[in-house]
Formats: sequence, structure tokens, C-alpha cells
Amino acid sequence: MLKWALVFFAVSLIAGLFGFTGIAAGAAAVAKVLFFIALALFVLCLVLGLTVYNKVTKP
Repeated sequence: MLKWALVFFAVSLIAGLFGFTGIAAGAAAVAKVLFFIALALFVLCLVLGLTVYNKVTKP
């Protein structure tokens, strides 16, 4: 998902460079949403991994 966020960010930069501001704004918005979804999933997996690890390692 983070890969797609980077792709949309690159599309946004290229579109902005060529003057397509509407497309650039749309691609930037999509990139931002995908980035925050990926960040939320990362934090969720990190928290769950730490809690499950503590429960598994304790006798």
C-alpha cells in the first residue's frame, strides 16, 4: 500500500510540474489517504505483535 502512495505522490509531482493542478491535487489526496492507512496498519501490527509476543513468551 505504501508503494501505491509513493506512485500517486510521483504522479502528483509530475502533474504539478506540467501544470495539471487538478490532477496533481487529486493524486496528492489519494497519496495522503493511502499513506495514513499504511501508517495505521503498521502501528496496529506493531502493537498487536508486541502484545502477542509478551503473551507467548511468558510461561
